[in-house]
Amino acid sequence: MVSAISDRIVTGVMRPGEKLDEVSLAERYKVSRTPVREALSRLGAMGLVDRRPNRGAIVAIVSPAHLASMFESMAELEAICARFCAQRMTQKERRAMEIEHQAASQLVARREEAAYELFNSDFHARLYSGAHSPHIRDLALQTRSRLAPFRRAQFRLDGRLQKSWREHDRIVAAILAGDGEAACAAARDHMTIVSEASAVFAHDEGGEA
Repeated sequence: MVSAISDRIVTGVMRPGEKLDEVSLAERYKVSRTPVREALSRLGAMGLVDRRPNRGAIVAIVSPAHLASMFESMAELEAICARFCAQRMTQKERRAMEIEHQAASQLVARREEAAYELFNSDFHARLYSGAHSPHIRDLALQTRSRLAPFRRAQFRLDGRLQKSWREHDRIVAAILAGDGEAACAAARDHMTIVSEASAVFAHDEGGEA
């Protein structure tokens, strides 16, 4: 339910400031109000929903500047992780990343968007864990959770799966070569492109999205 509602928010089906009625959402998703409340709470933690005392929940107004700032932070965190991966990943971790990355090319060829989304999430999780820096991993995971709906929305764009895989390929090649600076640059470039692709789904209304 969190994924479904967040997708509707990010793609503009649910507009900034729109009231989120628990009863209506429960009926839409054929559940009780308890999981709806839990979903709204999680969406609030992600910054997509504002919950106000005695006024219920509304779709949050996220400024383009704030979204850009989060992506900028994400780019730097992933760049650090990629550099550390090139320096610190074990041979077993490198091999596992390489195998999964090559397998993902088949998902791209078959245009299996949902399956590739799962791979994409796992790929980035491998970057965070492969850095062998628990604090940086936690920061990256926290920031990623805030951006997850926007990052997921990018795959709705034509040809984005193929481009994403090629961007990952640069990161993987640099990590396997043990080239920390190249891995760092490739990861930062990838996140900059993701930011630009995801921004297509940020709906500007009077300077706010």
